[in-house]
Amino acid sequence: MPPIELKPDVYWIGVNDRTTDLFEGLWPITQEGVSYNAYLINDEKKAIVDLAKALKTDEFFEQIDHVMDIGQLDYIIVNHMEPDHSGILSTLRRMAPHTTILGTEKTRKMLETFYGITEGVQVVQDGETLSLGQHTLKFVYTPFVHWPETMMTYETSAQILFSCDAFGSYGALRGSIFDDACTVPAFYEQEALRYYVNIVAVFSKPVLQAIEKLAGVPVSIIAPSHGLVWRKNPQRIVELYQKWAEYATGPTEVGITMLYGSMYGNTEKMMNAVAQGISQEGVPLTIFDVNHTHVSYILPSLWTQRGVVVGAPTYEGSLFPPMAQVLDMAAQKRVRHKKVARFGSYGWSGGAQRHFERLIEPLKWELTDSFEFTGSPSENDLKRGEELGVQFSRLVKSSD
Repeated sequence: MPPIELKPDVYWIGVNDRTTDLFEGLWPITQEGVSYNAYLINDEKKAIVDLAKALKTDEFFEQIDHVMDIGQLDYIIVNHMEPDHSGILSTLRRMAPHTTILGTEKTRKMLETFYGITEGVQVVQDGETLSLGQHTLKFVYTPFVHWPETMMTYETSAQILFSCDAFGSYGALRGSIFDDACTVPAFYEQEALRYYVNIVAVFSKPVLQAIEKLAGVPVSIIAPSHGLVWRKNPQRIVELYQKWAEYATGPTEVGITMLYGSMYGNTEKMMNAVAQGISQEGVPLTIFDVNHTHVSYILPSLWTQRGVVVGAPTYEGSLFPPMAQVLDMAAQKRVRHKKVARFGSYGWSGGAQRHFERLIEPLKWELTDSFEFTGSPSENDLKRGEELGVQFSRLVKSSD
């Protein structure tokens, strides 16, 4: 994609990545892709805000060449040091050695440890401004959204907020960078939620603090480092992020996430019975087979819905390992304060229930019901599972 003008002399110069399989080496993006959004202000003084991952170096420099001679660059503004934003920095600095790198004090220290850069670095303070000529930039500290050095950059005349990882999403851009020109907005909102829960959710309190800090700032465009640029309705993505951040400690949506894993089909039979009971009560239900679904896609459902049903057998005296791994990641991402029920089969001795109860302790999940059965479920077992689904659904509906 060629450079795209956001406002006079302000350009998107980002690049799409459709070849990386795992974002941060963890989160699948093989099908979705991701964009690395960077921005160029071509004024009397010339500045680039945010960069890109090193694998896109050639394409990134071609974007710059469309607008200006790279040797004329005056400033590189590093909102965030993570290598998907800063990976091109060393090469860019060699091509434009007289540029000044701007960032927070913590950024200055990271520049040395990541890239050995110590010269030509200027620390900017929270609220400090920089005139480029017709455009003035204001720097806004937003620590732990989602690294400690993170800041945002605000262009005051065009009212553009370069928000870095905040308000971003997975998903390579499909011909247009803007929300109002996007033909699949639901896709990007879904991927924004997955991105939020995978990457940012642990830092929900700082997200809310950043939103509050920027509440009085007039914003006509939100230009994040990943995903759509929001110009028609920038408040939309702010509202979504605020809602998701509030789920960390506040009420979540009426709905149930069913997680199940089955070795020989016995636990799966029971899952279908429990699901039938839930459906009778009309509660939204999302079902994931943990053997075949990456936890990246499971976490958003766990984050947003208040009920969880876990179906997993005993394996060598413990909980089925793929299920234990999902619960461990849920604990790491602080998916807390859910109501949960569990069922599962065992062959000759149990043990999964004790292991399960230990796993959910740091999650602070409230265990409301559980039962186990031996081997294949009997008709009475299946009726009990269906009743579990009914009763658990009623509990979830009544817990507003």
